[in-house]
Amino acid sequence: MKNLLYILIILISAIFISCDSTNKPAKGFEDEIIVVADSVEYEAIAGSLQSVFEKEIFTPQPEKLFTLKRINASQIDNNKRTKNMIIAAPLNSGSRTSTYIQAIVDSAVESRLASDSVFIVYKNDLWAKNQMVALISAQSIEELNKKILSNSENLLYTFQKKSDERLFSNLYNPTYEKKDIEGKFLRDYGWVIYVQADFVVALDKPEDKFIWLRRSPGSEMERWIFIHWIDNATPDYLTQDSIKVIRDRLTKKFYQTSDDASYVVVAADNFVVKEVNFNGRYALFTQGLWELNIKGMGGPFVNYFFYDEELRRIYMIDGSVYAPKYYKRNLIQQMDVTLQSFRTKTELPEERIEELLEAIKD
Repeated sequence: MKNLLYILIILISAIFISCDSTNKPAKGFEDEIIVVADSVEYEAIAGSLQSVFEKEIFTPQPEKLFTLKRINASQIDNNKRTKNMIIAAPLNSGSRTSTYIQAIVDSAVESRLASDSVFIVYKNDLWAKNQMVALISAQSIEELNKKILSNSENLLYTFQKKSDERLFSNLYNPTYEKKDIEGKFLRDYGWVIYVQADFVVALDKPEDKFIWLRRSPGSEMERWIFIHWIDNATPDYLTQDSIKVIRDRLTKKFYQTSDDASYVVVAADNFVVKEVNFNGRYALFTQGLWELNIKGMGGPFVNYFFYDEELRRIYMIDGSVYAPKYYKRNLIQQMDVTLQSFRTKTELPEERIEELLEAIKD
């Protein structure tokens, strides 16, 4: 009788899913994913989910990309506005989560979940604005684990991309945007990057093709961005070794201590480079650690290195964090999202170009 009542409740809830308001924004921790799963089934798939989402990054302390928190299917209503959610169970297992999945998908989707090893249902803004919900199911626990692991890159990318979108919407505020500085970059150098109100131009070196933006200099939570470009270049520059060589050359010259006694270099450990799509361009993305050449201080950095074929120009854009007393996972993500706002003039609409050029004060 209790099971029948539970099924009826699920069916009624499912009817109103499409009618549920999504006007309210998603809430919760940016780096937390709520996993809806029965306790026994979760124990069987936890290792696979953790290998996908709880990857460690070093800042230089180890921190997780995401943390997983399990809840029961009966708790969904109280967590409908969470930012990140995964609903996972094998089909026809008889568990509450399995019953919930069967109630909210039609027969065609259920068939694909059972037969297609790469099919996962992703729902944007299901119950709240800027929310990501993934529904993962398969014929058995064994097949469910295989599906999670074989889709690991896409699963992680989907949740990271949604997180980046949320973060940028929070960071971007036209009221506090330094459009005059952005306009100067556009006029003088042919590119633009979002400049928040609390960033200052620390160095503008056209002869070195180098711009340095700083936030909260001298504090215990500094953030640095640099943009460097090489004209008359070729794609042959795009190698992992070039990243280290060029970055070290720049930071040795420009990222020095106040007494010029030491300078920033790339740390030997935890230097990870991967190929990515950066605004439609092939790019090398680096996550690494910086440190002083005499040790004593350091932190994480992210770096994009790519070639502009039209201008025959290599770009290196880089964001660093120094915050020894704080967790830095979210801070370095903010840097990454800011770097992704970089655009060349040819990528901007005419009205945006006019807006920025009109904002120049001198």
